[in-house]
Amino acid sequence: MNIKDLHKELKFRMSRSSGSGGQHVNKVSTRVELLFDVPNSEELNEDQKEKILRLLDNRINKEGILMVASEASRSQFRNKSMAIQKFEELVGKALRHREVQRKAGAFKSNKKKRLKAKRKHAEKKAMRKKVVPGKENNLF
Repeated sequence: MNIKDLHKELKFRMSRSSGSGGQHVNKVSTRVELLFDVPNSEELNEDQKEKILRLLDNRINKEGILMVASEASRSQFRNKSMAIQKFEELVGKALRHREVQRKAGAFKSNKKKRLKAKRKHAEKKAMRKKVVPGKENNLF
């Protein structure tokens, strides 16, 4: 499935942008809201829908509509293309196949290194003990 195939299912809603811009911002609807109905998509299979609903739940409303907004530019056209680009990134990241990471086991060399360091430390401590004549002093 290509993400570009989802473009025909996209709906757009325009509104007035917030922020600075003077009179222009008060007259022109440059803010673009991209709407994508995930549960009713014909291009996505059930697994893909479930994955998107789970991973992008903070951008999806109760009806299952994914919303992406853009108001960075003063141009409606640029905001629309930016919203589409943001949508493609979000959906692409959500649908990307992730390998299951398995925990790596301990290496034998690590165990040997640790035990060698432990032995060396024990020797150092043993050398600090008093030597009592007539008594066998075991270092280990």
